[in-house]
Amino acid sequence: MDDATATIVITGGSRGMGASHAISLAEAGWNICIADITNGNEVCSQLHKLGYNASFYELDVTNSSSWNDLANVLLEDKQRIYGLVNNAGVSFRKGIMETGDSDWNRVIDVNLSGTFYGMRAIAPLIRDSGGGSIVNISSISGQIGYHAGAYAASKWGVRGLTKTAAAEFASWGIRVNSIHPGLIETPMVDGADAFVSSSIESIPAARAGSPKEVSHGVEFLMSSASSYMTASEITIDGGLTGGGTYWRINHEADARSNGGDL
Repeated sequence: MDDATATIVITGGSRGMGASHAISLAEAGWNICIADITNGNEVCSQLHKLGYNASFYELDVTNSSSWNDLANVLLEDKQRIYGLVNNAGVSFRKGIMETGDSDWNRVIDVNLSGTFYGMRAIAPLIRDSGGGSIVNISSISGQIGYHAGAYAASKWGVRGLTKTAAAEFASWGIRVNSIHPGLIETPMVDGADAFVSSSIESIPAARAGSPKEVSHGVEFLMSSASSYMTASEITIDGGLTGGGTYWRINHEADARSNGGDL
């Protein structure tokens, strides 16, 4: 890393992929600020035991005032904010006709509005600290047609918002990039066994990814190794979007030609 006194804010950092990002970035030497509606003190305690600096702030990403309160606290604490990881997210796997107003609003509020509010509140702190990096966690659902309308719309929105922010914040010395995970073993897919099994059949790597594998991408985008990357996308999906369709077609064709079950 570039500065041992610098802090990275991570939303949704109390569990799942967010907790993995917190641990990975702490191991890389950054100070960690976990911002979550769910208590993140357990992750902070884990990091403290390992000798890392970490703090927890309660945050509702869907509430712009909550973001402003967090920014004010960080200013009062005189923390040098280098980065922001907009990781908080929710999933809703229903089609357009099955999606009610409350479901639509919840997914858009958390996944897209939360990312917007976060950048608007934290980017000035990063600017005033000398610049840095913002990483927005989108999804491969923001790169392809996806069966869940609200989730796809939110993640396509994050993808576009990232590129707009990259251009807007470049003069502030802030890079903004997005990461697009595929099927990752997190609580978000708990209970979706049929969905997971079917997905794996279309993944050339033939497995789900681990949160740590996504965290490696986050760590790279926070580091000086990615200093000329902004408005870029990193896809971490085991080859699903790149070759998954024909991978599955070929698999099914072989099964048919051999007289086997699909």
